[in-house]
Amino acid sequence: VIYGVVDQANYDPRSRVNTFVHVNHHSKRARYGILLCVNGSAILNSWIKQNLFTGSHSIDYNRMNELAAQVPVGSDGLVILPFGNGAERTLGNRDPGASIHGLRFNRHDRRHLLRAGQEGIVFALAYGLEIMKKLGLKIHTIRAGQANMFLSPLFSTAFATITGARLELFSTDGSQGAARAAGVGAGIYSSLSEAFTGLSTIQIIEPDESAAAQYRAAYRRWVEILEGVLAG
Repeated sequence: VIYGVVDQANYDPRSRVNTFVHVNHHSKRARYGILLCVNGSAILNSWIKQNLFTGSHSIDYNRMNELAAQVPVGSDGLVILPFGNGAERTLGNRDPGASIHGLRFNRHDRRHLLRAGQEGIVFALAYGLEIMKKLGLKIHTIRAGQANMFLSPLFSTAFATITGARLELFSTDGSQGAARAAGVGAGIYSSLSEAFTGLSTIQIIEPDESAAAQYRAAYRRWVEILEGVLAG
């Protein structure tokens, strides 16, 4: 999920993303939230672990990230579409399923699948961000909890680089955010400021300009394959 705030009441005619009146909206200071949701994303990374790294081959996510980092940007031509968890709003409610493309038995191994999986998730989010940008969203900084896929240095750097945004990772996750907000609603905290006391930035990741061209080329190929699948 990615959420951004704009000052114009724009919406996507195909409902690929959702626009809401933001909680801070005012007649003299318009604020609208745009929500992007990708069903098939991080579950791909979990699926790879559960199906390729089991038994005597079992490894943790940190080791998976290390192995993925041994492969160059673009995964030596291996592409994974992560849409294996039902219909996708960003695809106009199409359900193409997850798929692997360009697999070469004499070139690719499990490390390539790991990297292509993480890149596929990044590219799926970037694809949705393009829709959000057309609605007026300007992306300079993206803030996220240091959790889930953002625990992967490869994923975080790839995400910052392909979006061109500064990525700020905070000492929180989705469950903490929901609990703090619920605490405000229940009156446990007197304000949002009090609820988020102690929340700190753990890491700041800037786009890797030295790899930007490679990521853009890999993303273009990913989009071409996706469009081919959807056209078929």
